[in-house]
Amino acid sequence: MHRSAPATPEKAHAPAPRIRLARVLACAAVPVMLVAAGCSSDSGGDKKKDSASASASSSGGKQASASPSLAPAKFKKLPEACQSIGEKSIDKYVPKAKTKAGEVGKTSDPQSQASCTWNGLDDKGVDGSNYRWLDVDFKRYDSTAGLGSGDALAQKQFERAVSGAQGTADAKNVKTSPVSGLGDQATAITFDLKKTDADFRYGVVVVRTANTVVAVDYNGTGYQGADAPSAGDVQDGATTTAKEAVAAVATANNK
Repeated sequence: MHRSAPATPEKAHAPAPRIRLARVLACAAVPVMLVAAGCSSDSGGDKKKDSASASASSSGGKQASASPSLAPAKFKKLPEACQSIGEKSIDKYVPKAKTKAGEVGKTSDPQSQASCTWNGLDDKGVDGSNYRWLDVDFKRYDSTAGLGSGDALAQKQFERAVSGAQGTADAKNVKTSPVSGLGDQATAITFDLKKTDADFRYGVVVVRTANTVVAVDYNGTGYQGADAPSAGDVQDGATTTAKEAVAAVATANNK
C-alpha cells in the first residue's frame, strides 16, 4: 500500500527583472522574512499566481492526507493444513484413513493457500464397506491497494465458495443453512451426488474468519450393501472439523 505524501506549498518566485529603484530601496529596509513575503515581485498578477499555486498545493496536500487507508490484515499466516485437524477427529470421521497424517495439497505459497486431504475405506465384512473423504482448504488475503482490504477480499472468496458448493454439477437435494458461532460468518451446504455408480452424500462448511476463508468438504458412501452417511452425519463432521481448522488459524497467528 502506497500513500501519497502531502504536497508542500511552492517556493515564492524570484523577483521580476524589472523592479523600480524606489521599491528596491524600500524592500532593502524591511526584515528578510517580510521581504520574502511582500517584496518578491512588483507584479500584482504574479502575486495572484503565487497565491493560487500555494492554495492549490495546500488543497492537494489535504486531499492526500484525507485518502482512506486500508486496515492491515488480521492474520499474517496459515497453519499447517494437515495438522489443523486432530487425530481423534480423523479416527471418528475417516476411520481406517489411508494416511492418518493426511496428504498435503500442492501450493506455490503456503502462507496464502494450503490444503490437506484424508480418505479411508472401512471394511465391515458382510455388512459392506464405508468410504469417507475429508478435505480442508485455507485461503488467506492481505490488504492490497486497488483491490481492497483482506477482510473484503476474503468476503468475496467466501461468497464464491458457497456459490460453488451450491452449484455443484448434478447435485441433488441441495440444502443451505447458516452456522452460528463460527468465525465471522459460516454457511453449511449438504447435497447428494451420484458418481462411480455409488450415491455419495456431501457436507460442506465454508467459514470466513477475518481475512481467511476455511472450506471443509466431508463426504462418503457405502459399498456392498452399506448405507451412505446421512445428511446430518456429513454436516456434523464438516462443522466439527471446520471449528478445529478455524481455531488452528488463530493458534498459528498467536505463536
